[in-house]
Amino acid sequence: MIDRRAVRIEVLLLLGVSLGRSAILSVLAIIDRLTYVKPLSEQTATLNPSVTPDRPWLDLAYQLTYTGLGFIAPLLAVYLLRRDHQGWRLDARPASDLGWGTALAALIGLPGLGLVWVAQELGISARIVPEALGTHWWSVPVLILAALQNGVLEEIVMIAYLLTRLRDLDWGWWPAIVTSAAIRGSYHLYQGFGGFVGNFVMGLIFGWFYRRTNRVMPLIVAHTILDIVSFVGYALLKNHLTFLR
Repeated sequence: MIDRRAVRIEVLLLLGVSLGRSAILSVLAIIDRLTYVKPLSEQTATLNPSVTPDRPWLDLAYQLTYTGLGFIAPLLAVYLLRRDHQGWRLDARPASDLGWGTALAALIGLPGLGLVWVAQELGISARIVPEALGTHWWSVPVLILAALQNGVLEEIVMIAYLLTRLRDLDWGWWPAIVTSAAIRGSYHLYQGFGGFVGNFVMGLIFGWFYRRTNRVMPLIVAHTILDIVSFVGYALLKNHLTFLR
């Protein structure tokens, strides 16, 4: 029998050191942006910034460290789920995962590009810069690794872990899915309100998929593909397409 009080504390602590913390900081970030002297539409949100651009070797160390530390929370989430749910595991089916992941990425990504454009035209989002690492030999591999880390962190913690734990607490599926999606949207608020809406909708779709299939690997694949296309695509094309600058 699951100790509900212990589960509540566990959920709050895990979110507090991972994406819940990011959501709180992102709320402060959007307040900062809205009260800044420049309008939100004239501000920039950089997703993968350089830390020490004058020292590329140290910048690489920072990037690898940040990305590596980002895998700790999902590993902890997997450990906690396997401890309390006998037989729970990350069920990898490469061909199926790639197929479903690609389909979900297309479903989310294509309308998402339109939403980003509309949000910026309406002045409710900052200008999003997917990467600013510079042109180093390690830039693209680091961006791919960052995309993978984002997919693993967000889908394991926000979908597999949080939805399972909320169900352990007798939440209905849709209240749990909406709560997860709202948190997902909240930690993207630093991008503006377009980031919140787009990721909230993504959270609803991914939550629905998890409810129907009980599988998280296709969601990790989809999220990773979306971020690779965004990060690496921008890095490779920004000097050739003037509207990306």
